Amino acid sequence: MNLRQILAAALLLVAAPVRADNPQFQGADPHAMMIDGELWVFPTGGPGGSWAADRFGAFSSRDLKTWQPRGELIRRDQIAWIDADGTREHFLWAPGVAMRDGKWYLYYSVGPQNPTPSRIGVAVADRPGGPYRDSGQPLVTGGQGFEAIDPMAFVDPKSGKAYLYAGGSAGAKLRVWELNPDMVSIAREVAVATPPHFTEGAFMHERGGTYYLSYSHGRFNAADYSVHYATAPSPVGPWRYRGAILTSDATHKGPGHHSFVKTPAGKWLIVYHRWENPRGPAPFAGERQVAIDRLRYASDGRILPVRMTDAAAPRLP
Repeated sequence: MNLRQILAAALLLVAAPVRADNPQFQGADPHAMMIDGELWVFPTGGPGGSWAADRFGAFSSRDLKTWQPRGELIRRDQIAWIDADGTREHFLWAPGVAMRDGKWYLYYSVGPQNPTPSRIGVAVADRPGGPYRDSGQPLVTGGQGFEAIDPMAFVDPKSGKAYLYAGGSAGAKLRVWELNPDMVSIAREVAVATPPHFTEGAFMHERGGTYYLSYSHGRFNAADYSVHYATAPSPVGPWRYRGAILTSDATHKGPGHHSFVKTPAGKWLIVYHRWENPRGPAPFAGERQVAIDRLRYASDGRILPVRMTDAAAPRLP
């Protein structure tokens, strides 16, 4: 990292609270969770500077207007196995967080994919803000047409089983594994079909007995990046493709790599990144922005198309 990047990473971790409406703050790939009445966002990068590719931070808010930095979760130099592939440079992105039995688990992508395969790691903490301790080895390694990126862990409220969803981009292939109760090792891989229009960024949630697999489609730096979804009677399918729910409009381009959150009042939100009125054609340059909008369901359980907003974001609860 150069001096500018180091200073940007430091600002990400110690900056004063950020005040914002939509878009909320600079960042990408936001995994969001409700924790003790606050909305926490675990992104790639964050406010205060350029993409901090060597560490993760977290940010929380009670009003979706004032964001408090939650400090450093884990750094690249704290992952002992990261240099084992012999590649000179590595980047961290697309964190996913899960909680089980009082412990917090941070899943993350390590790349780039070439010349060696990308990998997925997992680290453990006693608190959502860390510090996280790496498990000591990669959880998943890519190869043979599969890119090991964009992990998402889901604990099924019905069975209690935990699943890891990952994959996408170049191979555009979804894979799913059942995790052991320790959440840092794999019990078995579950054979699943890759749903239509899948590119990356899988997210699983359950509502009213229906399982919703949502994901990003298209190029991350182009206007075709969008969110699609499928439904199923179980966390592992079979998938019924239901269509796109978040697509570019006149001023916001390439919305995607999202997560869904249920507020204490029972409202649903979608947290995602987008490009704000980018100049010129794709590929877009600059920094992506995290935004939050309301998610609504039809009476039959379908997710209604999301309308992206500016200025006044949804409020908690």
